[in-house]
Amino acid sequence: MMGWLTPVVWFVVAAIIGVVVFSGATGSSSSNGKGFFYNTGQQFTHGWFASMVFHPTSAAQKVLVMILVIVLFIVVMGAILWLVDHTRVPNGTVVAGFLGPAVIALAGGLLYPAISTIIASFRKVNAAGDPAGFNGLANYTHFFNSANIPIFYNTIAWIVLVPLFATAFGLVYAMLVDRTRFEAAAKALIFLPTAISMVAAAIMWRYIYYQPSSQGNGQVGLLNAVWTAFGGSPTNWLIKWPVSTGAMIVVMIWIQAGLAMTLLSAAIKAVPDDIVEAAQIDGATGMRLFRSITIPTIRPTLVVVITTIAIGSLKTFDLVNVLGNGITKNDILASAFYSNNASNQPGLAGALAVMIFILVSPVIVFNVRQMKKADANR
Repeated sequence: MMGWLTPVVWFVVAAIIGVVVFSGATGSSSSNGKGFFYNTGQQFTHGWFASMVFHPTSAAQKVLVMILVIVLFIVVMGAILWLVDHTRVPNGTVVAGFLGPAVIALAGGLLYPAISTIIASFRKVNAAGDPAGFNGLANYTHFFNSANIPIFYNTIAWIVLVPLFATAFGLVYAMLVDRTRFEAAAKALIFLPTAISMVAAAIMWRYIYYQPSSQGNGQVGLLNAVWTAFGGSPTNWLIKWPVSTGAMIVVMIWIQAGLAMTLLSAAIKAVPDDIVEAAQIDGATGMRLFRSITIPTIRPTLVVVITTIAIGSLKTFDLVNVLGNGITKNDILASAFYSNNASNQPGLAGALAVMIFILVSPVIVFNVRQMKKADANR
């Protein structure tokens, strides 16, 4: 038996992970600008082949790199299949062959960036954006002052109000249009906002909330037209906090309600007819039937919809970036992360990324527990 082969495979996997980690350490807080392939001046230090592979510039080089990756994939998969079919190869080697690429992908694409982000969140940088030592929890406490506290209020409002109202509206839509004559057309119209990009939706709603006229006198916008019709003066609704946050939340609800309606409509259609008929024979009608039969049956789908929309709301950036006008009070954690990262503040951006992860973790845990509970009840 080739018992030595399994350690060799894992050694190769570990070596590749090491190369990925060191090559990714360019300019990070842990490397002071020096990486496996780079010097302190961020200049590539290896030969033409490595330069072509890791920094292709021309179209021919990019095509060649694509061909090399395809050939490498074929070689690796061929080796794995050969290991599977070879009777003398230990089972541990086969396992290593299949798990190795996944471990490399997780280490290079998830584990290493996560660890680097956590480390960066405890570091400070100088005016040039270079690491300047550790500063404890200062990057975290920076956001707990009067100027930045609205960011947390906004984030909580987004991850509470958007899932609840989007799911509620989606459920109402699903119940109203289910098995109606124009069901397909109605669902298509309601789902349409979900198919629109966030940036396009934000620009559309800017013309509803506030848009300066070309002459600079007065404003164009449906909301201002209604507001002035009742005696009000034109107002920029996107700079008045917390009204601005509520205005952006309305847009997100408008976008997500179509997704909630589609998923919940499919769940409602899957409710067994015999259960409904049995409840109707027992005298259950209207809201009683809805509360006692429909809601318990579609509960797993409700949980998925609510948690999915909550996570999407927590990660929203483009909508806030377009409608928020760059005002700190309009930010949520995701948009504040982008702003600090763009302004060469990796420590503050890292702290925000960690806080986003902390906030999203309970939502994921709740989702998993509810799904396990639903499976146990089947």
